[in-house]
Formats: sequence, C-alpha cells, structure tokens
Amino acid sequence: MGSIKILQKGITEIPSDAIVNAANSGLWAGGGVCGAIFRQAGYDELTAACNSIGHCDEGCAVITPGFGCSCKYIIHAVGPRYLDGNHGEAEALYSAYKNSLELCIKNKIHSVVFPLISAGIFGYPLYDAWTQAIRACKDFTTSNPAYDLNIIFAIPETEKLNVGQKLLNENLGRGKACAPIYLNCWIGIKV
Repeated sequence: MGSIKILQKGITEIPSDAIVNAANSGLWAGGGVCGAIFRQAGYDELTAACNSIGHCDEGCAVITPGFGCSCKYIIHAVGPRYLDGNHGEAEALYSAYKNSLELCIKNKIHSVVFPLISAGIFGYPLYDAWTQAIRACKDFTTSNPAYDLNIIFAIPETEKLNVGQKLLNENLGRGKACAPIYLNCWIGIKV
C-alpha cells in the first residue's frame, strides 16, 4: 500500500530511495530544483550520466544513479512548457509523473520525492499543475495497490504547499476532464 504526502522542505533534504529532477529534454543542469540536485549529486558525475543518455522527450522520464545525493537514484522527468493549455500540456505533465512512477516499480524504489514539475520556469499554472500531479499519483496507487510506494512532494514555498495540500485533502484529481494519455517513451536506465 502506498501513500502520498506533501512536506515543506527542499527536495534533497528528505530521505528516500529516489528523487525526481524537473528536467529539461537535453538533461542539462539548470536552475531551481534541477540545479540543487546537480549540486548535491556532483555536477561532473551527474552531467556525464545524463550525457550518456543524451535526451528525454517531454512527458517521459529516465533514471541515473544518485551519486552524492543521499538517495540511490535520480529520476529525470521532463514536464511541458506551458503555452495555453491547448497543446497537450496536461497529458504531457500527467505522463511525466506516470513514467516516473513506473520507473519506481522497475527499479524497486519504495520512496520517491517529487518537486511540482513544470510549475517553475516552465510556467504551468499552480492549480492545474497540482491537479495533474495528484491525479497521476492517485491513479498509480489505485492501479498498483500491492506495491508499497511512499510518494512525497517536497515543496519549500508556502503558497505552492497550501494549494497542493488543499487539493490533496479534497481528493481533486479524480473525475476532472483530462483523461490520462501516456506518451511513448524510451525509459533509459544508466546505473
């Protein structure tokens, strides 16, 4: 049986089997969550691992070792850049979470820490970003009741945390008008 919770902490501060990097399609080091993860893991080692994978499509996820992070793995999930909500953004965001969670099963990961993917510099509206995140995680736990996975969202910003906690408490994410669509992804494992 799995669980979903939200903590007001930085993503590298929570003990877990894996953390999720809000990655770009080139898997390059960036700012925000991505920059913090690269700094903690060790820039050179993580860059070399990401370069060996080379690319990750929007809505997909790949996995590398955790290197200097306290976790065993880093999952790199590429969320969409938000344009106007009419270019498949919701489906791509849902898919980024779904593919990350599938990597957890494949790699026997039982605790994973997510950021709120695409809600930073990719411009995804906060409420809608949380709706897709919660929906994907709830759908995963419902579809995989025998798999013990603790899903944690690391959200240091109070506003983001409050919106997420409210939506999680209200069980939003079920029955809203965005059917899950899974993008075809190559799931690279470089461990």
